[in-house]
Amino acid sequence: MNVGIIGVSGYTGFELIRLILSHPYFKLTYVAASNQAKLADIFESLKDVLDIDVSKADANEAAKKCDLVFLALPHQEAMGYAKILIQNGVKVVDLSADYRLSKELYEKNYCSHLDTTNLSHAIYGLPELNRQRIKTASLVANPGCYPTASILAILPFLEYIDTKFGVMIDAKSGVSGAGKKLSTSSHFVSANENVNAYSPISHRHADEIKFHLQNVKNDAISVLFVPHLVPITRGMLVSVYAKINKKIDPLEILSQYYKNEKFIRVRDKAVSVKNVAGSHFCDIFAKAHEGKIFINSAIDNLLRGASSQAVANANLMCGYDETLSLPRITQFC
Repeated sequence: MNVGIIGVSGYTGFELIRLILSHPYFKLTYVAASNQAKLADIFESLKDVLDIDVSKADANEAAKKCDLVFLALPHQEAMGYAKILIQNGVKVVDLSADYRLSKELYEKNYCSHLDTTNLSHAIYGLPELNRQRIKTASLVANPGCYPTASILAILPFLEYIDTKFGVMIDAKSGVSGAGKKLSTSSHFVSANENVNAYSPISHRHADEIKFHLQNVKNDAISVLFVPHLVPITRGMLVSVYAKINKKIDPLEILSQYYKNEKFIRVRDKAVSVKNVAGSHFCDIFAKAHEGKIFINSAIDNLLRGASSQAVANANLMCGYDETLSLPRITQFC
């Protein structure tokens, strides 16, 4: 399969390159950004590793060279490319937010939606939730990192959670989640030796989490979501708190729910970012006490929360083994 990346210059673009280069069936035939460049000028570590020019992004040109394209672009930009690619019969995995929500929720949190036709048949790319639908999709909306870690933590317990009380999600992400563009909050002096909440309760990923949990539960559920920036490069830790409606064995429920999932690891103690960073794994732990539950999950925000999940989706869309090229070994040091 010939594959391309539009928006290659960011962190997720680099991770996609790494994964595709080790893939037995994907051949990288097109990489693009906002301007032409040499790939090694953007990522010096790729000198003498990958000899391919970065083109100025053009959906029609990408369609001539690719069977599938990853869109690693900001919201609103991605939908313009996706529309043209799909019209030309190219499969698309979109890492932006453009196809993750209903039109109403998208426009509440982002901007006017310019491709409602494709929005109506885009599949939310969380394999543990939509694996069979992803296999026949032409457009997959790759989930955000916070929603991935949160939804995977909560899914097994949906039938036991008091939906009126809802879930309270305390989430912490490494600085790479802010992207390469420098901002005051991600500047070294601001982020180093510091932890801070941002957009508490009003963060737009709350609606993404709520929307997809409600689709599974077929019932309303309250979601209170507070993200934090922590001074690490990569990784994400999510702690979920909720009331439960009966006495349960949380670890047994997790083990049964995810018994066939190769990249979900049920832990018998609180999870650690260090044990997943650099891998596609999601580690989950849970403990109940006096009618309440604590659920703890950890992922690599750039991989399971973005690029390796995109590759998993692409594998499924193209009829390959889902696990191809997904990293299993962590970056422990």
